[in-house]
Amino acid sequence: MPHPFWPLFDVEVRTPRLTLRYVDDDLGVELTQLALGGIHDPDVMPFAMPWTDVPDDELGPNSFRHWWSCRAGTSVERWSINLAVIENDTVVGASGLGAEQFPTTRWFETGSWLGIEHQGRGLGTELRLATLHLGFLGFDALTAGTGAYADNAPSLAVTAKLGYEPNGVEPHERRGERADIHRFRMSRNHFLDRVRREDVEISGDEAARAFLGIAR
Repeated sequence: MPHPFWPLFDVEVRTPRLTLRYVDDDLGVELTQLALGGIHDPDVMPFAMPWTDVPDDELGPNSFRHWWSCRAGTSVERWSINLAVIENDTVVGASGLGAEQFPTTRWFETGSWLGIEHQGRGLGTELRLATLHLGFLGFDALTAGTGAYADNAPSLAVTAKLGYEPNGVEPHERRGERADIHRFRMSRNHFLDRVRREDVEISGDEAARAFLGIAR
């Protein structure tokens, strides 16, 4: 039964391998347990916001604060949609879309992560592709953006495989040192011509569009 007040809870994207589902509190518990098992080598930091650089007993509460704050801050002007990535009923990672003034700009950014035991099997490409389908087909975006540190080889490989265009370099502070984030963009035409697949299904997007003020 559709949620009567928060239609984002009904958003799902399904591929033959994965399901992406809006993060509720139950999925948040599973995601936190997955993150506690490890996402990356502790000697490196792939995230612009170093949320994994905290003691284990802080990671869970911080994660829930983040998901709750994203819900509370959702508006037509600005939103961040967090999705759990599920393979065979097991939560394996997370993906997300964020945008500002989307009804006008039709631009969204993506970010994602996989639990360390689920990496190296092509799921990163599959979840990114599913997220792009939601942005371009579910929400009628014109452009998608993404970025990764220069030493984040897995993320950059997915970006290259899907054919993004380079879109500049941003200097960031990372653990007290400068580190460059390489930015990329993908046009709607490229998505439709080169990335779109017929075996990806989206549900809950119509009510979500109305909730976020996205006209056809």
